[in-house]
Amino acid sequence: MRVDRAAASTALSGRLITPGDSSYTAYRSTYTTVGSPAVVAVPESAGDVAAALLLARERGLPLAVRSGGHGLSGSGTNNGGMVIDLRRMNKVTVLDRGKRRVRVEAGARWAQVAEALSPHGLAISSGDHGNVGVGGLASGGGVGWLVRSFGLAVDRIRAVEVVLADGSAVRADDSTEADLLWVMRGAGAGAGIALAFEFEAVELRDVGVAQLVARVDPAGRVLQRLDVALKEAPRELATALMLSSQGSMTSAFITAVVASDDEHVIRRSLEPLLGLRDVALQQAVITPYTNLVPRQHMHANTGQMPSVTTNGLVTDITPAAARAIVDMASGPTPVHLQMRSLGGAVSDVDPATTAFPHRHQRSLVIASTFPPYGREALGRAWEPMAEHADGAYVNFVSHPDAAMFDQTYPGLTGARVTELWKHYDPEGILRPGG
Repeated sequence: MRVDRAAASTALSGRLITPGDSSYTAYRSTYTTVGSPAVVAVPESAGDVAAALLLARERGLPLAVRSGGHGLSGSGTNNGGMVIDLRRMNKVTVLDRGKRRVRVEAGARWAQVAEALSPHGLAISSGDHGNVGVGGLASGGGVGWLVRSFGLAVDRIRAVEVVLADGSAVRADDSTEADLLWVMRGAGAGAGIALAFEFEAVELRDVGVAQLVARVDPAGRVLQRLDVALKEAPRELATALMLSSQGSMTSAFITAVVASDDEHVIRRSLEPLLGLRDVALQQAVITPYTNLVPRQHMHANTGQMPSVTTNGLVTDITPAAARAIVDMASGPTPVHLQMRSLGGAVSDVDPATTAFPHRHQRSLVIASTFPPYGREALGRAWEPMAEHADGAYVNFVSHPDAAMFDQTYPGLTGARVTELWKHYDPEGILRPGG
């Protein structure tokens, strides 16, 4: 559908970009998906977002919203519809240094957040890549380098500024619109468009970072030992592991982050890993937190990394689960396989507090395939692992269908999410296929 930009832009102070514009290529896609939207709105205020929503409703345009970052699932673009791109709404403001209150607009990327907070000696528990957008991660969960020390990103949110599907602007906190605050912390994409978050940041400037490598046996016993070590490790320690197979050899490349600049704390935190058989230390440094999510990560998102991703949350790496993970990594379908540690501060939170209910699981297993391997190939490779998963995380899902919804928002959580989505967006315009 063609959009009359001159008529539509009268209510917008931000830009409207259509296929004839020279900048269209830079705005049409996410990191994984090339889109062909009829129009991209680039708002600069809540009023702009409301005007864009009204335009989409009036023209019957399918709607996609993105905060400007990776957009792993590809839902941040579409074909023939409208995209609301929040990248210009990217301010980071320290509201109260004493209380560590920070306001972050949804279009910022985490590299910008870390850079802005570093001079204040503050950080926010976020993702693990500087190009990830704040809005998508913070409204879905937020598993990152500080997760075991300080919890998920949603656990640090104290208020959210939201534009609802009817165009109204609302601030949600514990005393006002508490239901909206609840759903925006874990299932926000179906309830409203987050414009800004107020976080309670943490005191953090430098961290310990270690690079380790492990030889992975076919039965995955080293993965079980790592699981036990993390269960017993200080919560300052968090890990991200990538499995790689070449022929009959499978290796695990581990990045371990200790949320402290104290050498004693760093050594104590790493000891459970360093004492494991088949695990070798390659490098250990103390470095600013900004180096984990650097500005160099920020790049244009032009569909340059087509991929399909799924995931599962796991409570214990049992012998069967460990073997399934290794078999997937070394199987006939090339799978990019990652494991992220949970537990610690994540488990301190009552599952009913936010729309992210998964508080007892201690590992997140993520699998991705790249062309020519697609959704079916990934499904076959993932199937042996699926029976060991106990839940899923919305931010690592390429195809959020009904089955994945039930894994992501099980039981009473799913019922409440569905109820609130219908309450705040009764026509379902913010939900694909709604």
